[in-house]
Amino acid sequence: MPDIYSLFPAIILGIVEGLTEFLPVSSTGHLILAGQLLGFNDDKGKVFEIVIQFAAILAVVWEYRTRLAHTLLSITKERTSQRLATNLIIAFLPSAILGFLFLKQIKAYLFNPTVVASAFIIGGLLILWAERREHTTHTETIDDMTWQDALKVGFAQALAMIPGTSRSGATIIGGLFFGLSRLVAVEFSFFLAIPTMFAATLYDVYKHRELFSSDDISLFAVGSIVSFISAFLAVRGLIRFISRHDFTVFAWYRIAFGMLVLGSAHFGWVDWSKH
Repeated sequence: MPDIYSLFPAIILGIVEGLTEFLPVSSTGHLILAGQLLGFNDDKGKVFEIVIQFAAILAVVWEYRTRLAHTLLSITKERTSQRLATNLIIAFLPSAILGFLFLKQIKAYLFNPTVVASAFIIGGLLILWAERREHTTHTETIDDMTWQDALKVGFAQALAMIPGTSRSGATIIGGLFFGLSRLVAVEFSFFLAIPTMFAATLYDVYKHRELFSSDDISLFAVGSIVSFISAFLAVRGLIRFISRHDFTVFAWYRIAFGMLVLGSAHFGWVDWSKH
């Protein structure tokens, strides 16, 4: 059984993944920076990120288990369940298609500190713009979403293939621009994360299958538990947060973190060429 010191990176990275996956701040950038600082950015670290990402997805599934179960059980007879399922499929397709066509090129040419930092900063500025412009809402509940709304959010999510953009940030802020209420934008982002992240996780598991080892079970178990708990708290916390606040604080955080990414590259804290 590993001691607490050998499990320390798993605990820290589990917290980072859980807290940042569903907030509009980009979990990828945070995991790269934290992994480098902890010395846990080798092949085992990449596999570990796959595992804890899966645990974060399960936190959303658990939080919305009642709605998801009802949707699955009533999909053949209830219009609202059919509409939600259809909207999720439509919103999932742009990322799936564009990812299949361009993922290798994106990883080859866009994974550098300048692009990541720029995505953080531009995303922050877009959040500030979204919050300061007049917000006209035409969709107050997730059941009111049309397939056109879903498709627009799906294309916004596709922007998250640019490192540092943030999948949740792209879908939430995109939803605000497209006339969704804050609650609808956030909840649909959570629901859309399930098929999107499941697909990405399955792809990564297949791609890196030879790197999985039974020797790492305890490390993966600890990281997964911490990631699940952190993600669960982040999801519930964000729902409560938006009932009283806007997303401005995340905008300034993104801008500050973008500057940190540039600093980490300039001073050699992180070797971004490995990612």
